[in-house]
Amino acid sequence: MAIVVAHSSSATVARATRHFPIGRWVLNGVAGVGLGFILLPLLLVTWLAFFRQEIPSFPPAGHSLQWFGAVLNNKSFVGGFLLSFQVGVTATLIGLALAVPASLAIARRRFRGRGFIDTLLLLPLIVPGVVLGASIYVFQIETEIATGLPLLGTTMGLIAAHALIVIPWATRLVTASLAGFDPTIEEAAKNLGAPPWTTFRRVTLPAIRPGIVAAALFGFVTSFGNLEMSLFLVGAGRTTLPIAILQYLEWKIDPTVAAVSVMQIALIGTAMIITDRYVKIAQVV
Repeated sequence: MAIVVAHSSSATVARATRHFPIGRWVLNGVAGVGLGFILLPLLLVTWLAFFRQEIPSFPPAGHSLQWFGAVLNNKSFVGGFLLSFQVGVTATLIGLALAVPASLAIARRRFRGRGFIDTLLLLPLIVPGVVLGASIYVFQIETEIATGLPLLGTTMGLIAAHALIVIPWATRLVTASLAGFDPTIEEAAKNLGAPPWTTFRRVTLPAIRPGIVAAALFGFVTSFGNLEMSLFLVGAGRTTLPIAILQYLEWKIDPTVAAVSVMQIALIGTAMIITDRYVKIAQVV
């Protein structure tokens, strides 16, 4: 009876769709407008990077690649990129080293306070970046006073702060991978005599690899583009790339900033395409 009702409902929907194609057109139109609204700033920034004139105006007087050369000749941009890349890679590795065991504990164990810890790991995403940066700034000052360890303004202090915002992404994505993984496969490996480390390396790790790779990618992008928190923690004479762009805009407005943005988009887009070639990010995102 349920099958007959379901078939009848499907047939009714199909007939309604054929008789009223305007609904489908409206849905596709709304989706197209939404996609265009998302992509329009990206297209405008990309177009602006190729303007010939120094002061942006429409229509452009011509097109040129000179602003990409200006980016490479700007020491602030190059130094900011190198620091952002170093911090992003290191923070991602640290975040994964902490998030993977945490995800295994949350997904595989049942213990008191499990829900609280799961929620606690999301807090860096919930707290505004300015508040988080100010809090870490005060924490590093108090730590320096108490221990004498140099943290504020150092690369290691910046990496530690960025690892904090990588952990939530890594935990969510790895936990999502574990949720779709059958634990009986691990139990079978253990019953056949495999020690815990071998079971994790040969069975669990390959199964959750898409989640780990996606976590690494999203964690790196989050760290690489962070501005609010980094403003509180960078040392004198050193800037990350987002801060270098902000400082440049305080004194000058030309297509160089658009060229920097296009280079960042190309870098991140290439990384996502290569990553998706080996592990399907859509499986865990």
